[in-house]
Formats: sequence, C-alpha cells, structure tokens
Amino acid sequence: MIKLRLKRFGKKREASFRLVACNSTSRRDGRPLEELGFYNPRTKETRLDTEAIRARLAQGAQPTEVVQTLLERGGLIEKKVRPSVVVGQKKQAAIREAAAKQAAKEAAEAKAAEAAAAAEAPAEEATEA
Repeated sequence: MIKLRLKRFGKKREASFRLVACNSTSRRDGRPLEELGFYNPRTKETRLDTEAIRARLAQGAQPTEVVQTLLERGGLIEKKVRPSVVVGQKKQAAIREAAAKQAAKEAAEAKAAEAAAAAEAPAEEATEA
C-alpha cells in the first residue's frame, strides 16, 4: 500500500519535512516513490504539488494523520470530523451544563437566603419595639 507521509531532513532541532509517497513498509527516511511537497513546522511554511497529490490519492494512497491535516489546510481533501473531536466536544458540553446548573443552584440558594433575611428583619424590629 502507498502512504503519503513526512520525511524528515534538516539539522538537529531544526527539522523540516518533505511530503512523500512511499511504500508503507519502507523506512521513514528511505527512498520515496515521489516527492509531493514540503513542510516547515517552525515557520508553518507549506508547499504542495497539488496535481501529483490528487493523482496519488486517486490511486488509493493513504495519508497519515499529520499529512491529512496538512492536506485539509491546503484544501486538497474535505475536512473530516475525527472521533476524538466529537468526544471532546461532548465532554466540554457536559462540563458547561454542569457549571450552569451549579450557578443556578447557587443563585437560588442566595435568593432564598436573602428572602429569609428580609423576612426576619421586620420580625426582629417588631419584638424590639
């Protein structure tokens, strides 16, 4: 199977990557079938050979997750909602809902305490007089 993946090059701690099409069993920095683009994570510079990438995708090449993100940003493939994103959004919604319930409960308790204090104040004045 052909994979679209990143091939590392550059100095230590100053990595840049080439987007390559290679056999899925070959090494990360092995000889690729074709170079399709370039990505520099430090400057976020991305250059993609759109025609060659579209041709490889049409042949059934599978992009890795990072390459898929780069292709989505470049507009070459349709953005997919990943399952982890869906789970994270549900968790965030549940947290927001719990916080809203807690705030409503505290507001109701404060209002009840205020009403009780207001009811006791005239009663105390009447007993003093």
